[in-house]
Order: sequence, then structure tokens, then C-alpha cells
Amino acid sequence: MKGVSVRKIKKICVFCGANSGKDVAFVNAAFHLGKVLGKRKIDLVYGGGKLGLMGCVSTAVAQHERQVLGIIPSAFTINNLVGETCGKEIKVATIQERLVMMMELLDAFIALPGGFGTLEELFQMISWAQLNIHNKPIGVLNINGFFNGLLSFVDHAVKQEFITPRARKILISATTADELVDKLQAFRFESDPALSKLKWSPSSSQKEKLDLTLRL
Repeated sequence: MKGVSVRKIKKICVFCGANSGKDVAFVNAAFHLGKVLGKRKIDLVYGGGKLGLMGCVSTAVAQHERQVLGIIPSAFTINNLVGETCGKEIKVATIQERLVMMMELLDAFIALPGGFGTLEELFQMISWAQLNIHNKPIGVLNINGFFNGLLSFVDHAVKQEFITPRARKILISATTADELVDKLQAFRFESDPALSKLKWSPSSSQKEKLDLTLRL
């Protein structure tokens, strides 16, 4: 973006549905996002497997010769429940452990259309950013207005003074993949002065696991 300093994004985590959704536009957008990440030389981390939009975006990134890492709870691998992960795979014990690992490894987060799991992951990262646990940009790719209702709800919560205007800036949105990545690169985190005093750090055991992951 001309005239705007940008952060270097090398790895992006994508949260999205294990279903493809009703609108074929969701599938097309997932493939296109993977293509955009590939062309921009950005690697992908996702929840693993090959189902739904998760399979679409991971396949597209791999086709453009970028690294793909799936971080998946062991329970999901029983009886091949979610299919084979595209790229490397790390198995973890819990969903919470997966989110912590993603947060530590990634430079930014994108949410595509999805269900409760996608929304839980999205808002977990937003909440952690608000609490100053991380300062990484978070955005939703608003395909055919899928996130309109969610964005309206968040704005309503701001008006009702449950979310501060500063915290509202944490959640970025765009209607195209290129625009969204540009916004993520231009994002400047504004920490709440009170919450910025909080100090967080992963446990020693978690650090050891992250060190092993980074060497993959």
C-alpha cells in the first residue's frame, strides 16, 4: 500500500469451515485466497485435514508451492475423520493447545465462512489481542456478505459500550483476498493502556513444543 508502512507477513493462519457451504462462491473464494497467499509467498497454517473450505485453501496454497502446516487435535485423526492433511501435520492434545501454538507461530489470522468452531477460534484470537496476549492482525474475508450480521452485532456492542472503539479496530474486514491481506499488513495495534500492563508468557513445556515446531 503506497505511503503506508507495512508489516512483513510470512505465515497466515486461516480459520474456516470443514463444510463447503451452500454458496459456491465460498469455495471459489477459499481457492482464490490460497492462490493469493501463494503469489505473495505467504505460508499457511490451518486446522488440518482436507474437508470443506479447509481443504480448498490448503490445496491452493500447496499448488503454489508454499508451505502448509496443519495443527490438529489427535481426536480428529481417529478413523481418518477429517481426511489427510495437505502438507506437514502436528498433532496436539486439545483445541486450546492448537490455538496457542497457532498464535505463537503465525503473523496474522484470517477467517473465512464457517460455523461455531470458526467463530470460536476467531473470537478467541480477538479476545487475546484485546488482553494484550498478542498483537497480530485479525481479519474476516466477507464473501457475499457472509459476515455482515456478525460485523453489525460487533458494532452494536460498541454502541452499547460493551466493546470499546479501540478494541473494535482489532477486527478487520474486506471483501477480497488482496484487500484483506493489504489491510493486515497495514494494521497497527493499539493496546488498551490498562490492559497493556498485563504480562503473559507460555509455559516452559509449551516453549519446548514451539521450538520443535519451528525446526520443522
